[in-house]
Amino acid sequence: MKDIRNILNSRSKRNGNFFVQLKKILKFRPKKIEFYQKAFTHRSMNKRDKDGTPINYERLEFVGDAMVSSIIATHLFNEVPQGDEGYLTKMRSKIVSREHLNELGKELKLIDFVESKIPKSNFGNNIHGNLFEALVGAIFLDRGYAYCEKFIYDKVIIPHVDIAQLEGKVISYKSLLIEWCQKEKKTFNYNVYEDTGNDDMRHFSVKLSIDKKVISKARATSKKKAEEKASKRAFFAFQREISKAF
Repeated sequence: MKDIRNILNSRSKRNGNFFVQLKKILKFRPKKIEFYQKAFTHRSMNKRDKDGTPINYERLEFVGDAMVSSIIATHLFNEVPQGDEGYLTKMRSKIVSREHLNELGKELKLIDFVESKIPKSNFGNNIHGNLFEALVGAIFLDRGYAYCEKFIYDKVIIPHVDIAQLEGKVISYKSLLIEWCQKEKKTFNYNVYEDTGNDDMRHFSVKLSIDKKVISKARATSKKKAEEKASKRAFFAFQREISKAF
C-alpha cells in the first residue's frame, strides 16, 4: 500500500510541475491537460490509448501548423491591404518558415518538456518547431481559436513580425537564384555528388554553374543543404544584379 501511495504521489508531483511550467508559457490555465501531455510525447514512447491509437505529438503538429498559417495569413491580410496573393504568400512563408518555428521552440525551451526514450541530444533541429506547432494544436483543441490567436500574437506576431524587415528576408537562396536565372534567361545547373572524404558522416558536394561557368561550391550533410549553401554564395556573387531584377 505504501509503495502504491509513493508512486501516485510521484506522478502527481510530476504532473503538477508540468502544469505549473506550462501555465507560465501559456499565460492561461489549461482545461484539459491531456492535450498538452500528448503535445510533448515523442513516438518513441510507443504509447497508445484504449482503442490502440498512437499517442504522440504528430497529429497535434498537423493542427498547429494549420492554425499558425491561418492566424498569420489573417494578420497579413489586415496589415497589408495593398498586398496581392503572391506577396502575402511569400510573407507568410517567411514568418512560418521551419527555421523561424525552430527558433520559437528553442526560445520557449519546449524540448525540456519532451517525454522520449531517445536522448534529447540525438534529436534534429526541427524538433523545436514541431513541438511549437504541437503546442499550438493543443491550445486550439483545449481552449479554441481566440486563445490560440492570442498565443500566436503574444509569442510570434508582436515580438517577431516586422513587415518592412521581413520584406528583405531571404528564406531560400536556391529559389531566389532559380527565379532570377529564369527571369534573366540564364542557364543553371547543380552538379551534386557524394563526397564522404575522411568524415564518418555522409556528405554531399555541389558545384553550381550559371551559363556553363562554375560560380560556387559547397559541401554539407545533405543534398538540400549543399545546394542551399552554394546558392547563397552565388547570391552574394550576383547580389547587385539580383537586387536590380527584383
